[in-house]
Order: sequence, then structure tokens, then C-alpha cells
Amino acid sequence: MNIKKYLLIFTGVAFAAISMNSCVQKDDWDTPPINCSNKFAEPNITLAAFKTQAPGTGYTVITTDQIFDGYVTSSDENGNFYKTISFQDKAENPTAALQIEVDKSSNYADFPIGAHIRINAKGLRLGTDRGVVKIGSVDPIYDIGRIPGVLVSRYISGVCNGNGLDVVTLKPIPLANLNEAKDAQYINMLVTVPNVQFAAGEISPVNKTFIEYLVGAGVDTERVLEDATGNTVALRNSGFFSEGSKLLPKGNGNATFVVSRFNASWQMLIRKTNDLDFSGTRVDAAPPKGGTAVVFSGTFLENFESYSLLPVNLEVYPKYINDPLFGNRYWQLKTFSNNKYIQLSANGGSGNHVTYFAVPIDFTAANQFKFDVNVGFWNGNALKVYTTTNYTALSDISAATKTDITSSFTIPQTPVSGYGTIVSAGTYNIPANLTGNGYILFEYSGTVGGITTTVQLDNIQALP
Repeated sequence: MNIKKYLLIFTGVAFAAISMNSCVQKDDWDTPPINCSNKFAEPNITLAAFKTQAPGTGYTVITTDQIFDGYVTSSDENGNFYKTISFQDKAENPTAALQIEVDKSSNYADFPIGAHIRINAKGLRLGTDRGVVKIGSVDPIYDIGRIPGVLVSRYISGVCNGNGLDVVTLKPIPLANLNEAKDAQYINMLVTVPNVQFAAGEISPVNKTFIEYLVGAGVDTERVLEDATGNTVALRNSGFFSEGSKLLPKGNGNATFVVSRFNASWQMLIRKTNDLDFSGTRVDAAPPKGGTAVVFSGTFLENFESYSLLPVNLEVYPKYINDPLFGNRYWQLKTFSNNKYIQLSANGGSGNHVTYFAVPIDFTAANQFKFDVNVGFWNGNALKVYTTTNYTALSDISAATKTDITSSFTIPQTPVSGYGTIVSAGTYNIPANLTGNGYILFEYSGTVGGITTTVQLDNIQALP
């Protein structure tokens, strides 16, 4: 090889090496363009107009290209939504919302909260399923079936925003209280309610977790939420909720959730536990009433005849304390056959109900205590009677030391349908060692789905 040819080869190799090194050292890479194109044509119907086609019962099959947009309100990232996607027509001030059933998990990866989605409903069923308007697949068993996972992209797709999926920040609908959320117009929408907390029975005497566990496996669980005015609603959590083992927060604050319903039962759903900002101080959603004219006496008869029937269902008795410890039900004034009495029942409520009627008494001066009682629709013992000497009117009644004297009385256990008649429950002979001022406590304890017996009390009296 001659020297000239050698130099030419060497020069070429050196130049190539310099060029490669120059490329490696360059740190201002050009970003390749990302092409994002919408799968479906522009919407030809609003979600609200589409939803009006749902029949009152059953379903209808969509046979034409009906294309509409929505914004995702749900998320299955933490397991609280299962094979379903909820969405509303606007990120703020929505007017309509819907739910789509899909036989596919981890939907949050494709359609996170706030994702702008577009749906072509041709070939899907639209109908009301267990109280909720939904769209889904043809199914041999269910009116609204789950769309097979491999077919989901045929009906739902993300909407582009520049180079990627359009994802916006949702603004929850502000509602004044929990009862406002129990409205069909809000189903599948994201709402927020202030001054909310878990009911006392959910955090005391045992602070419960978001879900229950059976043999180590989570089960679907409902926990009761209450607001400042005593309204309640069920917060439903899936047995697959990844945060289910967390303790329920004890404080008070804002609750953000997706509104849902199962037939006639309202069930609110959170996406994650920090949807509940309960960093504030708890409030007594059902504070004690009465107690402004307490008199300790060894001789008295309370037949409730001095109280007016107006307003209806009177709950304030100045000489006594009417205090729901769990739930929001008070002893109420009733009348039958020109006879007045107080009454309480857990029927038709939600969660646990424990309410006390505290009667002041001078145990030193009194020798006997008696009252009349009646029950209706008996399905379990709901009434207990206690004595206490360390309770202060309108204070925390759960802190009082209580002595159970229920066995001194005869409480009816019939009828199981309809009502009996008010009769004497017997007489309690006050022991000599029970002295000083104190209270007789009538405790009603009932649970929706459990004991809901109606109890009536009358002619409460102490004898010297």
C-alpha cells in the first residue's frame, strides 16, 4: 500500500470517529412529533340529549351513530370502582352524567380522572339498571352488560388536546348537605359537601376501617356519613379498595364523591381516601335537646299531657334531656286515643341509632321508680334502663357511668306486627345505697337491617 492511499484511509476513519463523537455529545435532541388524532367524528348529540332516550324500564338499542363527549369522574386506580366508568358532560357545572359498563380493569391508565372522552354508542344498550342510567353491551343475562375488553375501543376513545389526551381538572358540584346529593340528577357526577363526618358509631367505641375483612379478604362495606344538620348517607367501599385497611378519619370537613344508587339505596363512592378532607373538629350532628329546666325530685309524674302537639313530633322537653348518641333520631311526642306519650323507632333510618331520654331524680328522696311501656312491630329488645349519678345535663352522655336496671322491668316482646297497648312495666325499688341527685336513662338501641322495634313510654314517675 502506498503512503498516499494509507493517509486517505486514515483520514476517513478519523473523520467518521469525530462525527460519531459529536453526535453522542449533543444534548439538544429534537423531540419527535407525536401524532394524536381523534378516532371518532365530532359529536352529533349532547350527552344530556342522548340520556333522555333511556326508557323508564328496560333498555333500548342504539342503532345509529350517536356520538357525544364526556369527562371521567371515576377511577379504578384504588379499586373502588369495578369495571365501570362514570362521566359527566362538562368539567364544571355539568348538566348530565352517565355510566358505561366495561369488562376491563385498570381503566384509569387509559382514562384518568378528568379525561376528555368521546363515545359512539351505536350497537350499545341504553337503559336504567338498578336505579342508574347506563350504557353497555348486549348480554344474555343482564339488561345492560359489560362491553368485552377487546371491544371497548370500538365505543370509547380519548379526545386529543394538541399532542396527547385532553385531561382537565374537574370542579366538583358544591352542595349544601348530604340530602341534596340524594337526587337522580347528580348520579355519576362529582360533588362535594361541607361539614361532613363519619357517624359516631363508625368511630366509637371502635374506630373502624374503610372496609371489613373476612378471613383476610376484603368485603364490600358501607360506612355512614353525616352532615351538620344530621342528614346521613352510606359511603360504599369495594372489598378490593386498596386503602380499605385505613382507619376512618375522626374529624369533620369536606366530602367529595361520585353520587351513585343501588335501586332505592343511595351509595356514595370515593376514588381515594383523600377525597375526604376531615381535618377539622367534629361537630355533634344531633346535639342533646331540652335540659333547660332540670329539677331533681323524689316525687313526680310525667304523663306528657302538658305538652302541645304542635309542632308535630315535639322533641324538646325542658325538664329532660333527649340525646341521640348514634344516629339522629330523638324521642318524639305522639298521641293515640287522646293519650300522649313519647316514641322512638329505627325503622326507615340508616345505620345505628342509640338515643337516651334522661330523667332527673333525687335518689335519696325517692324509694320507687316506675313507668308504662308499649312496643310495636317487635323484632328484638330495643329498650334498656339505667341509673347514673355522674352525668351532667347536656354533656357527653357516653362518659356517664351507667348501671343497668332493665331486668327490674317487664318490657313487652309482642306484637311482631302492629302495636300493643301501653301497660305498666313494673316497679324498681331504689336501693338504700343509691343516693343523691342523678338520672334514670332510657336507652333506645336499634339498627337498620337489625332491631327496629318501636318503643313508647308514658307515665314516668318516682314515688317517695
